[in-house]
Amino acid sequence: MRIAISTGGGDAPGLNAVIRAAVLSAINRGWEVLGIKRGFAGLMGEDEVVPLTKDSVRGIAHLGGTILRTTNRGNPFHYPRKIADGTIVEEDRSDELIENAKGLGIDALISIGGDGSLTIAKLLCDKGMKIVGVPKTIDNDVSGTITTFGFDTAVNTALEAIDKLHTTAESHDRVIVLEVMGRDSGFIALHSGVAGTADVILIPEIPYDINKVCDKIMSRDRAGRHFSIVVVAEGAYPLGGMVSLIGDSLPGQARRLGGLCEPIAREIQRITGKETRSLVLGHLQRGGMPTGYDRLLATRFGGSAVRAVAARQWGHMVALQSPHIVAIPIEAALREPKRVDPTHDVVLTARETGISFGD
Repeated sequence: MRIAISTGGGDAPGLNAVIRAAVLSAINRGWEVLGIKRGFAGLMGEDEVVPLTKDSVRGIAHLGGTILRTTNRGNPFHYPRKIADGTIVEEDRSDELIENAKGLGIDALISIGGDGSLTIAKLLCDKGMKIVGVPKTIDNDVSGTITTFGFDTAVNTALEAIDKLHTTAESHDRVIVLEVMGRDSGFIALHSGVAGTADVILIPEIPYDINKVCDKIMSRDRAGRHFSIVVVAEGAYPLGGMVSLIGDSLPGQARRLGGLCEPIAREIQRITGKETRSLVLGHLQRGGMPTGYDRLLATRFGGSAVRAVAARQWGHMVALQSPHIVAIPIEAALREPKRVDPTHDVVLTARETGISFGD
């Protein structure tokens, strides 16, 4: 058996731990392992396909990023190509990818990625390629799995920032607005905000009213708490409004959300008269060493993916359904995006402990 591994989409702490576990699990079965560089680019002749050995993965479990590199612009069904006049066009190169994989003697592929990469994996499976998926997203927005590796690390990075912002906000009697990642789901904002005892949490699932946000801040001020911490998911938006976008996206790239915290900070200062500052945490949430929880979960996912290959569970994705890792159809995971349930006990507890969601 010769298998290949690819990592696509945004990077996440724990990717290297998945690669290591999958490589070692496969080699110890007597299989060969190849690594596809930069998503599927290695199979499109635009990067390398390299052997992965025990030496290749030695000492990488604690490292952030991915030794295989990654991209969010390598969809083989809509592959960008620059023509003579400089215009970017998209073309379907999926058949070429499949033929190149056959030429390399690849019997099966482990595709590690978020909903975009899993969608590509499902389409390639439909064309006869043998693929097992591993869910990867720091946003925790893939359905069918309780959590994904990288999420815990991102929450802890945001939590550390909130803890540090508390001290400077209280020292200066300021309001500080912190923007964290979360395009369509507010799990990072919710979990870090509750754990960090934020005063306001704004998430895409609960549109906010800026006046309600300011009411919360002024009620604290009247109670002698002259500072406030507001945690905002990048995909949050006001009632009747739109999400905030940053510039233009590159061809084949999703819309870039963000930049919300600065206008929110300006509005808070205008309405309340309180000095307000803003901070975008940005890609710090993607970087650094994975937490112990994420390393363990990633390692379990890697080993489980190899077992799914051995069981010929093509078109399936490994998922955490406590206390076990199981294999579920990729199609089922993609059927409905995972979002924060406004009636979830974390949200209810947040409200009952005085946190405002601006609604």
